[in-house]
Amino acid sequence: MLSVVIPAFNASRTLRDTLGAVAGADEVVVADGGSCDGTAALAASLGARVVSAPRGRGSQLAAGVVAARGDWLLLLHADTRLAAGWREARLAPDRAGYYRFTLDSDGPRTRRLERLVAWRCRMLALPYGDQGLLIHRDLLAEVGGVRPLPLMEDVDLVRRLGRRRLVALDVPAITSAEKWQRQGWYRRSLRNLFCLTLYFAELPPRLIARLYG
Repeated sequence: MLSVVIPAFNASRTLRDTLGAVAGADEVVVADGGSCDGTAALAASLGARVVSAPRGRGSQLAAGVVAARGDWLLLLHADTRLAAGWREARLAPDRAGYYRFTLDSDGPRTRRLERLVAWRCRMLALPYGDQGLLIHRDLLAEVGGVRPLPLMEDVDLVRRLGRRRLVALDVPAITSAEKWQRQGWYRRSLRNLFCLTLYFAELPPRLIARLYG
């Protein structure tokens, strides 16, 4: 049984497409962090189970994992839409898979960012949460589960998994480019890199979250 776990906060603009793309899952759990835009009602109307959790992707993912019934778990952002073929991916239970980062925008800056993310995954073994993570429940428990961090919960988890247990799945995970377009391509990318640097410098994630905004 496969359960998709989606942390969501005021995600009504993108959640419909995200849920539509994973309609083939056995179960979808949306962990809502106190949305005020109808996210929870929308998720329920589209057939997802909705659970409430303290705001923060780590806390919400942890709550969603507890509520989920599947042996396999797909951890997925609310603004990421998986392309056709995502369900056909096959992994051994001692491996975790991530999908190919893709943005729903055209242009050279988009393709350049996608190539940089592919390099980061290949060379540093650091896929982010917007690429999804397919993982067996036993393996997730073995590495200590999803920690209730306000930020960097994805980096924290893949570092505990380690390169040997991470597998690249050649199916696009299509993420909304709205944040890059609104905040500026270079500005947002540099801010993400700055926050990652602070994390590796062991600054507490709660302080990084304040800088991240």
